[in-house]
Amino acid sequence: MRQALASGVPPGVALPDPAYGNDSNFRAGITELGLPYAVGIMPSTAVWRPGEAPLPPAPYSGRGRPAKRLRRDETHRPVSVKTLALELPADTWQQIAWRDGSNTPLTSRFARLRVRPAHDDTKRNEPPAEQWLLIEWPEGETEPDHYWLSTLPADISFERMVDVTKMRWRTERDYLELKQEVELGRYEGRGWRGFHHHASLCVAAYGFPVSEKETIPPLRTFLHLARLAICPSRRLQIQRICRRVHNATCRTPSPRCVSASHAPWFTFCGDAPAAARQGSRPSSRLSDTVGLMRRLGGKWRPSAQGLASNREGRGVDYR
Repeated sequence: MRQALASGVPPGVALPDPAYGNDSNFRAGITELGLPYAVGIMPSTAVWRPGEAPLPPAPYSGRGRPAKRLRRDETHRPVSVKTLALELPADTWQQIAWRDGSNTPLTSRFARLRVRPAHDDTKRNEPPAEQWLLIEWPEGETEPDHYWLSTLPADISFERMVDVTKMRWRTERDYLELKQEVELGRYEGRGWRGFHHHASLCVAAYGFPVSEKETIPPLRTFLHLARLAICPSRRLQIQRICRRVHNATCRTPSPRCVSASHAPWFTFCGDAPAAARQGSRPSSRLSDTVGLMRRLGGKWRPSAQGLASNREGRGVDYR
């Protein structure tokens, strides 16, 4: 992380998993870099209840040096985040959706509190700053299953906090595809240098399909354009959409590309100039798809059953 910041990488929110987030020294190092974090922690992580903190140093007894360290006693002690979560009243939990899934929006129950971490606080002279404790307890589960400590701003909205924290799934997804698609987990050497060489090559290889994937429009755009292509009265509308999609999917829009970007889309329109139709060729998979739908001549129509299932969230969106 230090090297990334020194190299000019734009700062963001650190989102480590519990393997790193449970280390208090690691969290302190992120704070020293000036970065906010939302780190996963284990259920056994100790924190002080909201509004509580370690006891101040013991009063001076008149002998020796004055005490400077914070302290605890038998009745004033921190609790684990799991114990704190189980003590929360029912109205503390809120149902929050953070992004759209493949079928339905992803939602779960969350609660958040302002707490102070309790690790090694008896070695401190001042209590640690308050942080957010975010807890996820899905409906129907017997106990919470995820916990996070976060230094996001105190005035951040609940929905925004959940959305930022759940960005961790992107890292997990990339890690899974690195192992499955480019064999990150198939390294069989024993040297530390060899492992880093293998990992660097895998990351470089994985970056290519990711960059290629960004040039492909979503499926909804394909279907929407195909439906417009069938209706002759919407030719002007499809021309505008195709131009916009073409400019968005063109990776390096050189002056030549920009000047010629309108010509390929005339192939969908029957009343386009003949010179434009003869001297142009669709320059992407999108044009081939829409051209195929155009040649179907009206045979492709969304059925009434398909539209009904779409309204219920089970079908494809043809709009």
